[in-house]
Amino acid sequence: MNSISRRKFLKITGFSVGAAAAATALSPMIKGANRINKEKVKGIQKIPTYCDICFWKCGTVAYLKDGELWKVEGHPNDPLSKGRLCPRGTGGIGAVSDPDRLRSPLIRTRERGEEVWKEVTWDEALGYIADKMQKIKTQYGPESVASFSHGIGGNFLKHTLKAYGAINFAAPSFAQCRGPRDVGFELTFGEAIGSPERTDIENAKCLVLIGSHLGENMHNTQVQEFANAVQNDASVIVVDPRFSVAASKAKYYLPIKPGTDIALLLAWMNVIVSEKLYDVDYVSKYGFGFEQFAAELSAYTPEWAYTETGIEPELIRASAREMAMHKPATLVHPGRHATWYGDDAQRSRAIALLNALLGSWGRKGGFFYPASYSLPGYPYPAYPTSTKEKLDNPGKKYPFASEEITTGIREATITEQPYPIKGWFIYATNLIHALPNQEETIKAIQNLDLMVVVDVIPSEIAGWADVVLPESVYLERYDDLHMSAFKETFIGIRQPVVESPADQKPNWWIAKKLAEKLGLGNYYPWNHVEDYLDHRLKAGGLSLEQLKKEGIIRGPKPPIYFEDGIVPEFPTPSGKIEFYSLQLQEAGFDPVPKFKRPEQAPSGYYRLLFGRAPVHSFSRTQSNRILMDMMEENEVWVNQDVAEKWGLKNAQHVRLKNQDGVVSNKIKVKVTERIRTDCVYMVHGFGHNSKMLKGAFGKGASDAGLVTKYATDPLMGGTGMNVNFVTFEMEA
Repeated sequence: MNSISRRKFLKITGFSVGAAAAATALSPMIKGANRINKEKVKGIQKIPTYCDICFWKCGTVAYLKDGELWKVEGHPNDPLSKGRLCPRGTGGIGAVSDPDRLRSPLIRTRERGEEVWKEVTWDEALGYIADKMQKIKTQYGPESVASFSHGIGGNFLKHTLKAYGAINFAAPSFAQCRGPRDVGFELTFGEAIGSPERTDIENAKCLVLIGSHLGENMHNTQVQEFANAVQNDASVIVVDPRFSVAASKAKYYLPIKPGTDIALLLAWMNVIVSEKLYDVDYVSKYGFGFEQFAAELSAYTPEWAYTETGIEPELIRASAREMAMHKPATLVHPGRHATWYGDDAQRSRAIALLNALLGSWGRKGGFFYPASYSLPGYPYPAYPTSTKEKLDNPGKKYPFASEEITTGIREATITEQPYPIKGWFIYATNLIHALPNQEETIKAIQNLDLMVVVDVIPSEIAGWADVVLPESVYLERYDDLHMSAFKETFIGIRQPVVESPADQKPNWWIAKKLAEKLGLGNYYPWNHVEDYLDHRLKAGGLSLEQLKKEGIIRGPKPPIYFEDGIVPEFPTPSGKIEFYSLQLQEAGFDPVPKFKRPEQAPSGYYRLLFGRAPVHSFSRTQSNRILMDMMEENEVWVNQDVAEKWGLKNAQHVRLKNQDGVVSNKIKVKVTERIRTDCVYMVHGFGHNSKMLKGAFGKGASDAGLVTKYATDPLMGGTGMNVNFVTFEMEA
């Protein structure tokens, strides 16, 4: 096959429409913001859409039975869901029936945080917001309004704010989640991992998971591919202080001392290089600075790593040789939530370098080259030009930050430097749970003249807002088109299945009406979001009616591996895979990652680790009664020997106290041999204290409340949060 430039495939503009499924049918759409047919139809209706319980955006089919929402299933033609949903997605109908949902716009009547409100009309709420925004613009400039958002639903609100003149936009998904991982891979290969990740798990012959809890962290496509890889007898190597679900599938399980991952990665690479087990041709052809890199590795023997990690030298050697035996179809998974200890970009770079040695980038069973469908944008007027710089990273303090830093905006809001931030718009992210050090977040909020929260539930951050706007849940609204880069090109639609039960509105309507209040109606020349969607689809030779009916339209499968004809391209300064990074060296950082021993726990304390559950998504699903029935509260995992020392019994309630004296809600103890003695573990997202979350209030404990310390990554500004320690306080 002829060589094909990856960039050409990223600009594909045509679909093979005949490949689309036609198994679903949409009921007629008529009146209202979402144009739902109010007439109940007897029998079963199937309406395609895509999920919003997490960011993965799986294609789904919603079922109505005699006009009532019945269930949701995976869309059989969606390349992400492959016809199946995770437990969270299947429980998505609980978001519609959640009795704690926000029902009407609210304006604060007492002090921030007291959660005392008055219900108002949409006209009153948007008028109040617009008046405050105009005052901020007059006194400080439009740049003094900042936005925090998560997910595709924030697109239209960002459009309104950009039209207003705002320039400061950030999402916790960068500095509190995947940012170090993306930067580490960008520094090595010139490209990030993306979302969904470009990992070819289903074809891997050896899968290495370092603190990546597949099976508990329920990203649907990856979990399905993981199951397929296990069924196909792939070797699995798991590195984790906790014996996770994934560890139960492992050929090699390495119960590492928390915070020593870089030491293990260096030792693995030492074995692979010293025994010449790496992909010599690949490294020779595509690598830069390999000789300097190899020289740096020479001291990092398995014996040296044993003293840091607690992993026996022969286990380090055996697992390294296992990886090499299956190269290039060995995938060292980059993980997702990669903000651990403050050196996380370098740890992720070490993972990238290990993959480079194994020749897995661009290879089957490693990392594929994704492609996405490209539609022209809507022809909006140009946004106003600002004379100010973004303020999240002044002076490029974090020189390799590739996206905006949430905590940078928070710090600027507190210090009012380099200029004041006086307004926050928060869409679908609970900053109280997402950002470390809640005290700093609240201090910043108290400096604001306006804080607006758009959400479907009354989260903790909503309790601090001046105005709370209730959004329709994903089964009740349109959103922007879904065109994620993946193994094949596709386009999906989110469309309303049922009506909102009260005075909730879709995000596009909120953004459009606010723009009109601000005198920016010319930025919304369309009357209804269907007009916007139809315009974009027609520009790509498609139709809205077709997409509403089919839900997913798939394009041709492009080449995704070097062996398929993809031309290897590495957008680094050298144009190659950078084993030795001159750009890091010139910026004053280590050109090859080095291990730095993390701070140790005070006597009687244990490192606090936290992660995910397969039935919950961050802190946003605990009021969903269907998902709460499956997991109502979290537990703290405590090693059996530690429990015996403290006199702890299984299911006993304790409180956790961190190194700064912060005490959690009560939480059940899970006594287990499946965790090391120097750490404890809990699932993230519980311990809600919002009085309006009646179903989730006080259930379990909040790990976020115990994260009062954080270590900032000097390369990109990510907040390492596994630097907190806890001890036990007994319940009387």
